Amino acid sequence: MTRPDTVRLTTAQALVRWMIAQRTELLDGTQAPLFAGVFGIFGHGNVLGLGTALHEAGEALPTWRGQNEQGMALAAAAYAKAMDRRQVMVATSSVGPGALNMVTAAGLAMANRLPLLLLPGDTFTGRGPDPVLQQVEHYGDPATTANDAFRAVSRYHDRITRPEQLMSTLPQVARVLTDPADCGPVVLALPQDVQAEEYDFPQSMFATRVHKVPRPRADTWALGEAVEVLRGAQRPLLVAGGGVRYSGAAQHLLELATVHGVPVVETPAGRTLVPHDHPMYGGALGIIGSTSANTLAGEADVVLAIGTRLQDFTTASWTVFGRDTKLVHINASRFDAVKHGAHAVVGDARETLVELKAALAGWTADPAWTARAASVKASWDAHIDTLREGVAPDGSLTYAQVLGVVNDASTYDDYVVVSSGGYPGEIHGGWRTVNDVPEDKTPAHPGSGATMDLEYGFSCMGYEVAGPWGAAMAREQTHPDGVVTTLLGDGSYLMLNSELYSAAFSGHPFVMVLCDNGGYAVIHRLQTNQGATGFNNLLDDARGPGASDKLRVDFAAHARALGAAVEEVPEGGTVEDLRTAYLWAKETARATRRPAVVVCRTHPASWTEAGAWWEVGVPASLSGRASYEEHKDSQLRWLT
Repeated sequence: MTRPDTVRLTTAQALVRWMIAQRTELLDGTQAPLFAGVFGIFGHGNVLGLGTALHEAGEALPTWRGQNEQGMALAAAAYAKAMDRRQVMVATSSVGPGALNMVTAAGLAMANRLPLLLLPGDTFTGRGPDPVLQQVEHYGDPATTANDAFRAVSRYHDRITRPEQLMSTLPQVARVLTDPADCGPVVLALPQDVQAEEYDFPQSMFATRVHKVPRPRADTWALGEAVEVLRGAQRPLLVAGGGVRYSGAAQHLLELATVHGVPVVETPAGRTLVPHDHPMYGGALGIIGSTSANTLAGEADVVLAIGTRLQDFTTASWTVFGRDTKLVHINASRFDAVKHGAHAVVGDARETLVELKAALAGWTADPAWTARAASVKASWDAHIDTLREGVAPDGSLTYAQVLGVVNDASTYDDYVVVSSGGYPGEIHGGWRTVNDVPEDKTPAHPGSGATMDLEYGFSCMGYEVAGPWGAAMAREQTHPDGVVTTLLGDGSYLMLNSELYSAAFSGHPFVMVLCDNGGYAVIHRLQTNQGATGFNNLLDDARGPGASDKLRVDFAAHARALGAAVEEVPEGGTVEDLRTAYLWAKETARATRRPAVVVCRTHPASWTEAGAWWEVGVPASLSGRASYEEHKDSQLRWLT
């Protein structure tokens, strides 16, 4: 007999009801559902148990149909980033291949520290029908299933083999998804027989709960030591990472920089936090960044890194900083804060910056250093101007020119998404941020102010098609007058394009600028720049009869077939032709509530270069080996 303080539900119904009851506090202090919706592709393993429960939930937890499990899970990750990690999307799949398709998206969320809840179907705990369709069998371990592949790419992993397990595991799910230090993907494998099993769950399990992201304060001693290090600096440099964005700390960072005369540079995850024309802005840091920021990093005597993983593309494989540079690192995660011998200050970025500003009262950097930052940035800006105004050797468009067109037409309401190939190297170093909101207009839900998703933690090809679908869902709530634009090459488009149809079908518009440069051109550059022969990257270098007769994809026809409006810039088209097409695409996307695609041909060997080194394995037989050995020596200081 069911007790009055319990309710009889299936495991799937209980999970869905719990998700609906969870609330979150956004950066502006308002509340919203923690789980904004579910991306789902149903099959055996989730169609009846979880599928039935989601149907019963209706608009309380809306379900969106995807075409590819990886694509919809990538869209979920992009949604979370666009919401500054304050809201989470869920993705569910069937058993076996459907589940394994989501492993890549879990890896992206793990690398980028993004909240993502994955609910893959699993085989039967009762094992009566074993082996079921799509089940993998381990001869010596029958408890292992395909979903164990998620263990390497999940922050929290569980398999629900009894309904009552939800009562102990769901608080941990919420903890990981909302914790600034542990944030990442959560995987709950759901055996299909357990999904349908009923249990008397306590009513209290479904009480509304508001999750507020914790803001831990820094240790007093650690903060005091950091203050002493900074006060002794003549040439300090601030490095703004993604943690500044997720903490909503950008304004506090700029106040500290302005008051104390400290230049600021950005990592890929921290990009667009600083307006381009801010007097303290020194550019984008790293291999795909700017010469100005890299110059400052090499000359700085103290680097204060805030909320960054200090990934190899940010640190130029740990060669961008000077040998005698002191490193102070503010981070919510001790794991990141202690990297490479840094003086670790573990705490929330916003609260730590507030305390740091007060403790540094009366101190400023050397004015000559502040002036130096402005000078090198002006030189980099002039270089970008030259690239945007120039032409490729064959007269075709360059990535820099395409980026310039999109940049010039973008406002504080717009949002841009890139991930892999050549565009991260263009947008990180070349984008000019405009994120100051006029006094007479404020976003519907003010957040961090970031206007870019530069996914360069996992650099996942295909994210540029799926990601803007999720970003568009988020931005229509927060910036309804803006447009999401994604920039990508032909390689990424061919890798994973099915969610273009999903976005068209669901009515979530964005603009895609698709640049055909004849293959994996940026990897061809890496290959040939080290002295290797071009091989298997450009279509012309790949094996097959299609290379000799120039067999190519009709991208315009393909995108149109997936439901997008399309404008093709003719071969040999000018920057003005591209500008006309892009402005048309923005208006068309708004009017039709579908993606609008601009297709253009771009030069395969014209790139923006920041002059930094990236470590890749170079055989002794190649000409790039000498540079490799030279830079390994300068890297050594940071490895000891």
